[in-house]
Amino acid sequence: MAKVLVTGSAGFIGMHVALRLAEAGYEVVGIDNLNTYYSVDLKLARLRNQGIATNEIQYNRVLKGANKISFVQIDLADQHELIQLFEAEQFKYVVHLAAQAGVRYSIENPHAYIDSNVKGFLDILECCSRFKVEHLVYASSSSVYGTNEQVPFMEDHKTEAQVSLYAATKKANEAMANSYANVHGLLVTGLRCFTVYGPYGRPDMALFKFTKKILEGDAIDVYNNGNLERDFTYIDDIVDGITNLVTLNPNNRAERHAIYNIGRGKPVRLMDFIEELESALGVEAKKNYLPMQAGDVPRTWADTSRLEMDTKYAPKVNLKEGVAQFVDWYLDHYKVN
Repeated sequence: MAKVLVTGSAGFIGMHVALRLAEAGYEVVGIDNLNTYYSVDLKLARLRNQGIATNEIQYNRVLKGANKISFVQIDLADQHELIQLFEAEQFKYVVHLAAQAGVRYSIENPHAYIDSNVKGFLDILECCSRFKVEHLVYASSSSVYGTNEQVPFMEDHKTEAQVSLYAATKKANEAMANSYANVHGLLVTGLRCFTVYGPYGRPDMALFKFTKKILEGDAIDVYNNGNLERDFTYIDDIVDGITNLVTLNPNNRAERHAIYNIGRGKPVRLMDFIEELESALGVEAKKNYLPMQAGDVPRTWADTSRLEMDTKYAPKVNLKEGVAQFVDWYLDHYKVN
């Protein structure tokens, strides 16, 4: 049975990927540092959803859960513990999703992004190379496109004008992965993820923030006066793309490092997105219209033809369905009447 490491397994995408890989028959080991960037309670709830007894978590102790999923609390900055884990577990595949997230938070706390997103990724690359991991799949971001005005965004478009440090660290990850593929022969795949949403999503993302504020009767902040478009992509479609790449035999691929866009491929106006949320909640939002935020971009739009060609990637969940499923989860999880 192939063993897979999922970093950031207490995160939004990480939880869903770990569950899907376990369902597919893989033995999954998840790691996370459980930092306090947002609610640790939500991260623990994600782990419990994977069958992990969160009251038994101790640093650097492998905790066996249900459904072929284990968990270890480790910080990527702890290189010694990471090396010990790789040596003990002998992973065949690694799915690297751990990162310090948040565009605007990177303006206030830049060092956290270098420590986690740059140094942490370097330690993962080193371990994958040293312990002969067959395939490393890692999360990049649509934010690497920065001020690119060509649409839809294609992988061969220039990505030299990031507008946030978070985006710059993701661009650095792509360059680092490319160097390890060339120098060490490591097989690496990067995924430029486009605005992921769904159950167990991050509290700092628009859908979560809007839902909470609307239900509490507070006004939602609508930036750039609502003149924004995002390629909102439901979590199940993202997980399909990731797991298909892990299970795909990439040894036939010409390049050792490949990058794919992974999104729905259909940008949505922010105001249309808000209307779908209002419909699902049965409540009209109070709106506070504001100018564009620093570090933000007016539009994202993924061209996913490369991923479709190589993996038969085909997003299935439309915005109405996806928003409704998130709302159902939110109301149940937070016991909102």
